[in-house]
Amino acid sequence: MSERSEYPAGVPCWVENLSDDVERARSFYGELFDWSWYGPGPMARDASRPYFVGLLEGAEVAGVAPAPDGVPPVWITQVCVASVEETATKAVLAGGTVLAGPMEIPPVGRLVVLSDPAGAVINGFEPAARRGAQRVNEPGAWAMSVLTTPDPSSASAFYRDVFGWSCEPFGPVSLFRLEGYVGGEPDQPVPRDVVAALVASDQSEARWAVDFWIADIDRAVRVTEQRGGRVTSPVETVPPFRRAVVVDPAGAQLSLSQLMVRA
Repeated sequence: MSERSEYPAGVPCWVENLSDDVERARSFYGELFDWSWYGPGPMARDASRPYFVGLLEGAEVAGVAPAPDGVPPVWITQVCVASVEETATKAVLAGGTVLAGPMEIPPVGRLVVLSDPAGAVINGFEPAARRGAQRVNEPGAWAMSVLTTPDPSSASAFYRDVFGWSCEPFGPVSLFRLEGYVGGEPDQPVPRDVVAALVASDQSEARWAVDFWIADIDRAVRVTEQRGGRVTSPVETVPPFRRAVVVDPAGAQLSLSQLMVRA
């Protein structure tokens, strides 16, 4: 388990589910991850678009909000930045697009919505009241965000120029690293300055996805199906995890990973 009270600039710090049915999303993820909920109190973006925060044993771990018009249900990753204006400028110079913002989200912080040159969407977040997920890398919490893209070379250059990430091969994937950052867990199989991962794909769509740790992957699959979601990639063993890819009832995709007990 990792407890977090702040995140350096350049480190993914928060994830949120944009849904066409917030109440259904809260019910689904509440049972899947054993979350309780905070909201839609003063951290809501506005009264007509209620924002809820998932709590794991009282710690903030993720958000759920209505999807904006024209945006399909999806999980979005936010990266901590020092300035959303500077981040927007860097993104445009690097070949990306500013889709929305910079905008104020009082009192939690400031936000800019970006797409990289291949169209994958990611947010820059300048924190104020909310610093980021308070617990990560444990069952019921977010552990990693992964970019799948048909153009790894352009992605590597874009995220280097915007967030300061380097990118290097690691087996069948590549790892985004932020020099000087120490995160993750001491016994993890990758360097502790890893902030995200990249998977090359021959599909035309580029997108960011999220991975959550789970205590019991078999139960998680059952809950997913019972609650109206679907399993798109069945459970497989990818040491040191047992992992499955699912979609929630609204169609947002995520992966679930159970850390196997080491002998």
